[in-house]
Amino acid sequence: MPQTTFDIFRYQPDFADESYRQSYALDHEPELTILDAVLRLQNEQDGTLAVRYSCRSAICGSCACRVNGKTVLACMTQVEDVKKEFGSDTVQVDPIGNFAPIKDLVVDMDPFWEKFKSVKPFLVPDGPAPEKERIVSKEAMQKIYNESKCILCAACYSECNSFAADEEFVGPAAFVWGYRFAGDERDGQRKARAKLYSGQHGVWDCTRCMYCNERCPKGVDPRDAIEKLGGIAFNEGISWADSGARHAKAFLISVRTGGKLNETLLVPFTAPIQSQMDMPFALRMLRKGKAPSPIPHRVKKRSEVNKLMKNVKETI
Repeated sequence: MPQTTFDIFRYQPDFADESYRQSYALDHEPELTILDAVLRLQNEQDGTLAVRYSCRSAICGSCACRVNGKTVLACMTQVEDVKKEFGSDTVQVDPIGNFAPIKDLVVDMDPFWEKFKSVKPFLVPDGPAPEKERIVSKEAMQKIYNESKCILCAACYSECNSFAADEEFVGPAAFVWGYRFAGDERDGQRKARAKLYSGQHGVWDCTRCMYCNERCPKGVDPRDAIEKLGGIAFNEGISWADSGARHAKAFLISVRTGGKLNETLLVPFTAPIQSQMDMPFALRMLRKGKAPSPIPHRVKKRSEVNKLMKNVKETI
């Protein structure tokens, strides 16, 4: 029978001001999830150990935590798989990142739910209500199927670099639900949603680190939803109010006109006022050969690039 040492984050505000770590040894059967292991420790060794869970079937998302530094759902993560992956008989368990701990593995989720509510995660249809129901084709629903799988476990927030740097960043799961409704043909607020999501702390503040996609336990790919919302903003003509949007627009113009990225174009488009102040510095870089040529350059098969861009646009 395997034996595993569990190194668990502890925070007991009723007894101590500082967090600490505590180790537990557990003999267990080969097939044991992280959640079942923590519950056994709670029942058999330390009744003060706090953990949040509900369905135990990877549906509710309540048991999200960090295991050896990676955010997972504890109920769908096998202890022996973790030990094999890291080559150690010690498993480290921590609360999800970027949220304040309340007690042990339980964190304050209020900021997460506030961000979720801020994207208006519900349909706002135009016109009078139909007599029976609003029929949607299978093809139309398929476009938002992936986003509909989100279980709001906050694993993506635990890994989000933008959220770590800016607590006001709306965040990946909220934007997933934003696209779930912005992309729904029954919703009549597409342009209003594009404005809402493109504002300060919005989609353009994403660092594109892709960790949300990597650690999402349901394969929702939040970064892809953020990218789709950016595409909606472009299609709705909302792309100049934010420097991040202007930066993306400069990429689009550059590739459309030359077939490849013209780095010199990015700065004046992204920050037109600031770029004028940086002009002396830019000229010194050019003289030293440290900056790309400002002369537009084109690839030989630019028509192929334009076809690709057209295909991408039609899928948004």
